Amino acid sequence: MERALAEARLAAAHGEVPVGAVVVADGEVVAAAGNRTLSLNDPTAHAEILALRAAGRVLGTAQLVGCDLHVTLEPCAMCAGAIAMARIRRLYFGASDEKGGAVEAGPRLFGQPTIHHRPEIYGGFCEQECAGLLRDFFAARREI
Repeated sequence: MERALAEARLAAAHGEVPVGAVVVADGEVVAAAGNRTLSLNDPTAHAEILALRAAGRVLGTAQLVGCDLHVTLEPCAMCAGAIAMARIRRLYFGASDEKGGAVEAGPRLFGQPTIHHRPEIYGGFCEQECAGLLRDFFAARREI
């Protein structure tokens, strides 16, 4: 999660919402990314999506079976769907997202009977630090 936090800080430094994600295979980081929706003018450029895409390129496969995803914020519905499609083994996330999350909040995508793949889910990793990054980022935006 430390690497995901570093990606989130880098995203914030570039004016992006501070979310970071890391894909791990066999105990090694194979891909890492932070949000880049603004810099890429791409609403799908969430940290999770970018990390999954990069991991697919590195590993030469779209199905990341046996890989784990570490992300600083509970994934939204789009990212949760991508996680399922990628066949991620385990999802570790930091801060919960009551408003936009889709894992433990909102639609609880992995609990739906129509979902094809359900990763193991572990929330609350470095939760205070992850939530603090987001809180500080948005507090600074309100001051502008």
